[in-house]
Amino acid sequence: MHKPQSHGTQSETSTLRSPSPAAAPLCPEAPPSPRQLPTPRPGEPCVNCLDQHVHQSPDRVALIWEKDEPGTEVKITYRELLDMTCRLANTLKKYGVQKGDRVAIYMSVTPLAVAAMLACARIGAIHTVVFAGFSAESLAGRIIDSGCKAVITNNQGLRGGRAVELKKTVDEAVKNCPSIKHVFVAQRTDSTVHMGNRDIPLEEEMAKEAPVCAPESMDSEDILFMLYTSGSTGKPKGIVHTQAGYLLYAAVTHKHVFDYQQGDVFGCVADIGWITGHSYVVYGPLCNGGTSVLFESTPLYPDPGRYWETVQRLKINQFYGAPTAVRLLLKYGDKWVKKYDRSSLKTLGSVGEPINHEAWQWFYNVVGDSRCTLVDTWWQTETGGICIAPRPSEEGADVIPAMAMRPFFGIIPALMDENGRVIEGNDVSGALCIAQPWPGLARTIYGDHQRFIDTYFKMYPGYYFTGDGAYRSSEGYYQITGRMDDVINISGHRLGTAEIEDAMDEHPAVPETAVIGYPHEIKGEGAFAFIVLKEDTAHTERVKEELRSIVASKIAKYAVPDHVLVVKRLPKTRSGKIMRRVLKKIVTDQCNDLGDVTTLDDPSIVTEILDAYQKYKTQQSASS
Repeated sequence: MHKPQSHGTQSETSTLRSPSPAAAPLCPEAPPSPRQLPTPRPGEPCVNCLDQHVHQSPDRVALIWEKDEPGTEVKITYRELLDMTCRLANTLKKYGVQKGDRVAIYMSVTPLAVAAMLACARIGAIHTVVFAGFSAESLAGRIIDSGCKAVITNNQGLRGGRAVELKKTVDEAVKNCPSIKHVFVAQRTDSTVHMGNRDIPLEEEMAKEAPVCAPESMDSEDILFMLYTSGSTGKPKGIVHTQAGYLLYAAVTHKHVFDYQQGDVFGCVADIGWITGHSYVVYGPLCNGGTSVLFESTPLYPDPGRYWETVQRLKINQFYGAPTAVRLLLKYGDKWVKKYDRSSLKTLGSVGEPINHEAWQWFYNVVGDSRCTLVDTWWQTETGGICIAPRPSEEGADVIPAMAMRPFFGIIPALMDENGRVIEGNDVSGALCIAQPWPGLARTIYGDHQRFIDTYFKMYPGYYFTGDGAYRSSEGYYQITGRMDDVINISGHRLGTAEIEDAMDEHPAVPETAVIGYPHEIKGEGAFAFIVLKEDTAHTERVKEELRSIVASKIAKYAVPDHVLVVKRLPKTRSGKIMRRVLKKIVTDQCNDLGDVTTLDDPSIVTEILDAYQKYKTQQSASS
């Protein structure tokens, strides 16, 4: 086990840290078989999130559902949420869902979606929430990989004033999913949808069930949920989180990073389909007995003041959102913010990608009136919760703009060089690794433990490799510099370039594609696709449109490349590997610094692609 020395000045956090116990080696074994497990105890996550608070303060508000319809909120107490959860849990059991079964949740952000997650936890079923913007094919892929027995969905979703056909998408998906026995359908709108033999009207069935359901006995290392995240190979991977460690880490980080106090209203505007929604809308706040906002709408509906009107009406104390939304709202100016009273705000948070300086300053100065702490948080689906953030720290300690800064309790970062050695000292950059385990660390990739080892632990033995690069400042603080692999971050959503390429490669006129990420003013990163067409292809623009449709239907609309450029061939090494860094340099106007291109099979291809790109840029300028 490698243990790097501590780096830089961390005096402001030293008073908060207790000595670390001897670190277990970061070399994960395969998950234990049931026979190896100790005596089980009652199902912690659901009990800790609901029962303990119902016992103490049953009428405390657990959730404030900010519905898509502007100006409408619904408050759900802990007693009501437990009642809903137990009825849903009993319904699942009635239809044969048991401990260890997998259940897909494909729903809009509603109290029933939260109850569905907690109901699965209560009976020991494993939930896998799929973001309700994913296509039928993406949903089917996740259901098949995890072997789900049931799907819980809505007849429709509502987002930005528009209906989203969730049930139709599920119907399309489950055609190819023989493991699905039942589809539970909740009513979000008044629209009627087709109900087949395996479809069950959820609310009707819940009404017949008792509001009491004994929690299943679970071991601390039993699986709580899986969440699929993009990999660089093109196949999404089911990240596995377990009962006790995940819940502990979500709760402790929620309390200390945001300085959450009892009675505060916590407003994380993430969708429950992402890890941020799991940890900081559902499990963290509810475990702490908090009041959590469920935000169903969009930042621009009905206008760019939606977030701030919600802050005023619900008296939100902590506001946690994505840099892409901040950059989007910044474009509309200060008036939409200043129109509303934001005096309730105490802490602002940024999540999903590094926040740029302009967005940080606007968020801090305009939204927070230069008086709220702004925490730029770094973490991943795999880490379970926040790993690096400006808080907690000594009271009044500096917060440096656009910097994650300080490792959380028990997190020991290490920067590694290209030879796998620890980089000592400060004012240095390298691959960001973590040197000892922590409770929130994912335990495996569902059904593929070897891929888990290869992805996170093989590159730097003895360390967890994050896939991100980082800079350690002269003061010893950490700044994330971005992904080091072929994963791009579009509006806070991680997406493997291989996923987009695999989808586009299915077009009969497109033998080869290469997708890269490039800086995007609003989204942080966008996708830029280079495609090679077959020689006899006539209608280039039609092919481009068809490619965009394929990506939207196979993955999701947010994955559609912003730019598609036709080239005669792609830059390849003699071994046939596409040199994506050359394409990235061309798109980011760094042609004077292409690096070593001698390994290219034909270096003249660079000039060829450069000419095509310049022509494309000229056409874009002319048409805008």
